[in-house]
Amino acid sequence: MSKKELIRRIVRSKFFMLGFILVMIIVICILAGPRILPHDAMTMNLSDRLISPQWFAKGTNGYIMGTDALGQDLLTRLFVGGRTSFLIALFAVLGGSVLGTFMGMLAGYYGKKWDTLIMRIGDVQLSINTTLLAIVIASILGASVANLIIIMIISTWVKFARVLRGEVMMIKNKEFIHASRVLGASNFHIMFRQVLPNVTTPLIVLISQQFGQIILLEAALSFLGMGVPMPQPSWGTMISEGRQYLSTAPWIVVAPGIALMTTVVAFNFLGDGIRDVLDPKMKH
Repeated sequence: MSKKELIRRIVRSKFFMLGFILVMIIVICILAGPRILPHDAMTMNLSDRLISPQWFAKGTNGYIMGTDALGQDLLTRLFVGGRTSFLIALFAVLGGSVLGTFMGMLAGYYGKKWDTLIMRIGDVQLSINTTLLAIVIASILGASVANLIIIMIISTWVKFARVLRGEVMMIKNKEFIHASRVLGASNFHIMFRQVLPNVTTPLIVLISQQFGQIILLEAALSFLGMGVPMPQPSWGTMISEGRQYLSTAPWIVVAPGIALMTTVVAFNFLGDGIRDVLDPKMKH
C-alpha cells in the first residue's frame, strides 16, 4: 500500500479518526494534567473532604471536579490513575504480544506436537473466565504493579497466539517460503525475517483492540482490591472507594467511571479503524 493510499484510508475512516483523537486527548491529559494542576494526588486534607465540583469558578487552584472522602483532588488523582493504567496496559500488551506471537509462530510453523501442546494449553486457559483467572493469580502473587503486569500477560497471550497461528499456517505454504527452504534458509530466518513481517497487520490490530480491554481488566482487579496497591490512585480503586458515597458524593464514582468508559470506547474505535485502514479487503 502506497503512502498516499494509506493517508487516504486514514482520513476516510471515521472510526480511526474518532478513536485517534480521543486517545490523543486522553494521553495529553494524563501526561500534562498533573504538571499543570497545583494539587498533589497523594496529599490529604480532611477539612476539604467531599467538596462538590467547583469547575473553573476558582480557576485551576480550585477543586475542578471536587474532592474525595480524604480531601484529595479528584481531577489530579484521575490523571495520575490514568497514567498508571496506561503504563500497566502498555507493558502488558507488549509482553502479551511478544509471548503470544512467539508461541503462535511455533504452533503455526512447526505444527504437530508444538501446535497440539500450545493450543491445548490455550484452550484450557480460554475455558476459564479471564477475570476469574486474574483474581486467582492475583491472590497467589499478591497485589503489586509488577504482579499485575504479569497477570495481564498471562491473561492475554493466548489471543495473540491463536491469531498468529492461523496467519502463519497460511503463509508458511507460500511459494517464497518454499523457495527459501530450497536455498537453505534456516527455520529461524524464515520465521522471523520472512513470516513475521507478513503478519504485522493482524498483530497491530489486535494490540490496539487489547489495549482498552487490559485497562478495563486492570480497573476490575483494582476495584476488587487485587490491582494497583494503595495509596497509588487507579480508576478501579477510585470507583471502589466512592461506592459508599454514591448517594451523597456521586462525582467520586462518576468521574473515573466516565474516564474508564471513554478510554475503552476510544481504543475500540481505534482498533476498528486500524483494521479498516490496513485490511486490503476493505472497500474505501
